[in-house]
Amino acid sequence: MQKTDDNLCIISPQYVMPEIRLSSPHMGGKEITFVQQAFNTNWVAPLGPNVDAFEDRIVKHTGCGHAAVLNSGTAALHLALVLLGVGVDDLVICQSFTFSASANPIRYQGAVPVFVDSETETWNMCPQALEDSIKRCLAGRVGSGPKMPKAIVTVDLYGMPAKMNEIREVADRFGIPIIEDAAEALGSTYEDKFCGTFGDIGIFSFNGNKIITSSGGGALVSKKEQFVKRARFLATQAREDYAHYEHRELGYNYRMSNISAGIGRGQMEVLAERVDQRRHNYACYREALEGYPGLEFIDEPKKAFSNRWLSTLLFRPRQTGGISREDVRVGLQKENIESRPLWKPMHMQPVFSDMPYIGGSVAQDLFLDGLCLPSGSNLSKEERDRVICGVRNVLERRNT
Repeated sequence: MQKTDDNLCIISPQYVMPEIRLSSPHMGGKEITFVQQAFNTNWVAPLGPNVDAFEDRIVKHTGCGHAAVLNSGTAALHLALVLLGVGVDDLVICQSFTFSASANPIRYQGAVPVFVDSETETWNMCPQALEDSIKRCLAGRVGSGPKMPKAIVTVDLYGMPAKMNEIREVADRFGIPIIEDAAEALGSTYEDKFCGTFGDIGIFSFNGNKIITSSGGGALVSKKEQFVKRARFLATQAREDYAHYEHRELGYNYRMSNISAGIGRGQMEVLAERVDQRRHNYACYREALEGYPGLEFIDEPKKAFSNRWLSTLLFRPRQTGGISREDVRVGLQKENIESRPLWKPMHMQPVFSDMPYIGGSVAQDLFLDGLCLPSGSNLSKEERDRVICGVRNVLERRNT
């Protein structure tokens, strides 16, 4: 690969460059020690010393109070709704601009998601749209009649903290509990407080593409011990304390295995390093690309610290000479570089097409113009430079 005077990168057409993934797992080295301990002691089933230690490490790192590690972030979201008593035909307000896992568990419970728009500063739930949605629910303009929403699901998208103080003020005024979906935001803070700890219940994800991983997994956290104790009970098939198997209510097979927890336990030891590496990726992309017309990067609001799980930017075609994020995505794909559009809002998804939506077009515009660049903490300088060159190639060839 060579760089020409006009900043275009020339790659021989006979040579297929190695694939650059969007966000691949990155092991730190200690994971194998904890996993080997599980094998050596035959703790290969759910629960065990690694599970306890992983939960303890999450509590100590985030100050969340109590934690239960589960087999996915989706399981954590589902249990959070169960804990708050969400049932059939209840209304749950949910950020529209997010991954489907934020909304799917609402439907598991037979409840109705009321999707709300984002604001432009953090791309997360708009506090004004939240208040409007609550008032519409109370006025009977949403659902089958006047009804107080049972819960609010807000998201810290791409690691950027939501405006939780403003959201909390609205929620408290109406007495509605908050589930904070911090699946993408482990290590992010607002006013020096960790994301995942602002809601009545918080959740994290340790999926393979997250800032740290347990291969697959998640956690439910809360300051309220009774929530976490009940989550553990429900996550182990709601088995009562009898010698035989006694079940008085429905339960779920949601607990994390001791092996997966060993991976997560080792990953927690390098979390701060992973955050630094992801933030460095974002800083490099921004420095290299922000001079191009029509490219917009998202700043951290005052007192916010993002883990920059994924490096995201917007391509505004009116300023880029007609170049869209899809032009850039396809251009990178041709260079064997994985990138991805921002989340398609839930109110635009076919599966939720008949669900209510309150707000304007912020979420839709972000989806149409936004792109995620490769952001793994194991991304090398050479790989990052390839991504930058790939973006420049599309921008500059179209404008020459």
